[in-house]
Amino acid sequence: MTKQVITLSDRAASRVKEIMAAAGKSIVGVRVGVKSGGCAGMSYIMEYAKQVSPSDEVVEDKGVKVLIDPKAIMYLLGTEMDYKKEELSSSFVFKNPNETERCGCGESFKV
Repeated sequence: MTKQVITLSDRAASRVKEIMAAAGKSIVGVRVGVKSGGCAGMSYIMEYAKQVSPSDEVVEDKGVKVLIDPKAIMYLLGTEMDYKKEELSSSFVFKNPNETERCGCGESFKV
């Protein structure tokens, strides 16, 4: 059995479904990846996915389709995407076992 690249918590899956329903467009899922930047070197990115690219890694978890760029797989392997809501803010949080360092604000990481 191979390890799933990314999993979603119940809160994250519920929130993604809400956001997609409110988008009012033909969205097939959410695209998750990484990009260079931030204090620690890499940042997570999320965006609507209007179509599946042939090179995408497609993960379906709790009724949500997550599309991952093949270049991001090695950075995300085993990651859990969660959603937290606090009094003044809400955000998706990535619990990534590959991280070796995270910046103080939590916006970037290093593997």
